[in-house]
Amino acid sequence: MHNTILTVNEITLSIQGEGTRAGAPCVLVRLTGCNLDCSWCDTRHARTEGDEMSVDDILAHVARLGCGLVELTGGEPLYQNHAAGLLEAFCDAGFETLLETNGSLDISRVDRRVVRIVDFKCPASGESDRILWSNVEQLRSTDEAKFVIADREDYKFARDAVEKHSLDRRCMVIFSPAAGHLDPADLARWILRDNLPVRLGLQLHKIIWPDKDRGV
Repeated sequence: MHNTILTVNEITLSIQGEGTRAGAPCVLVRLTGCNLDCSWCDTRHARTEGDEMSVDDILAHVARLGCGLVELTGGEPLYQNHAAGLLEAFCDAGFETLLETNGSLDISRVDRRVVRIVDFKCPASGESDRILWSNVEQLRSTDEAKFVIADREDYKFARDAVEKHSLDRRCMVIFSPAAGHLDPADLARWILRDNLPVRLGLQLHKIIWPDKDRGV
């Protein structure tokens, strides 16, 4: 398994920008490729750019960075067949392991030790019809559900999804404003007005490094 090859866009030590671990030092392992094409995607370079690396090489690179928290992201990491094996290898090596996935692919095969951050796509992304809703049944209390919201329609979509699927009873739910599309204050006001059981999430890496889309 450790000789298995994956295509890696980048491996970098950064500050976790989103979710319940926002602000923590984290190694980001960004895999190449994605099955979706979101309108507001900020990592288009990860769709095609990357180098082949073995699982052993990835583990060694991550270990050299000296951080115990690692996140597998993309692109869409589960788009590569051996991503689940890489996640298992991270866990076996003792890393606290996160997976950022776009919610269109089955998460049931992911190691139970992994924190799965599932990004449910709202209409403004252009990909809301690709949501694999059966993933909701797989969510555990250690996971996170995320909605990136670009406008009022997105907010209503996310609000209704939380209610319909009782997402807040399954795991932490995070509403994040799409950068450059929605004022965080507007989203905060909507959440407060509706008394939603969700957390407002801001992308810290875009606040810290507003002009960078790589290495962060």
